[in-house]
Amino acid sequence: MKKFLAGLLTSSILFLPNSLTLAKEVEVPEEIYCWVQSTARSNYYFNSQQINYAVKDDNTIDLNVLIVPTLYTYDEIQIQDVIQKRRWRMMKSPGYNDLIGRADYLKFDLKNNTVQVTERVDLDSTFSPLASDSSGQPFDLNDLSAQDVTCKFYRKIIEWAKDHNEMLIKRSRGKLSEADSKIELEDMPIMKMNLPGSEE
Repeated sequence: MKKFLAGLLTSSILFLPNSLTLAKEVEVPEEIYCWVQSTARSNYYFNSQQINYAVKDDNTIDLNVLIVPTLYTYDEIQIQDVIQKRRWRMMKSPGYNDLIGRADYLKFDLKNNTVQVTERVDLDSTFSPLASDSSGQPFDLNDLSAQDVTCKFYRKIIEWAKDHNEMLIKRSRGKLSEADSKIELEDMPIMKMNLPGSEE
């Protein structure tokens, strides 16, 4: 998480007040973050420079586990909603007057078709962490409705990973095992994975 936050801090992200909505508009560098979609309350991005495969203890790449840092920026209504929910739950909220969004680390298990938010971090305008939560549990991607905003987000991430699979392998810090190095790119786990919300 520290590397992700450090990357955010050094990315020359600018914050400009929006006179119409009173929300903090975040300019996210396109060379680092891939925008996927926006709703009335949030913008959805994933870090296209840090998405990669997990590495096993023996330093071989785990082609069944995809790690994806994501970024969500909020409008003022969503910010106030997060603050109110923390108050209702009697949770401390120092610094939340400067909340701008959150970072999620996603762990896709391609073999079991699940995803897990391994860490969720609320961020202030300097992209410093306000609070973090590592209690997320894996859930089945097949349980997501095709019309669900989260499903659409995850679907785009998987589509992008399929299109850039060779680059992801080269980028990952380990090496392919002898057995995996003999698998053709089109036969690798991510290429055979059904997209979330599909009828496949």
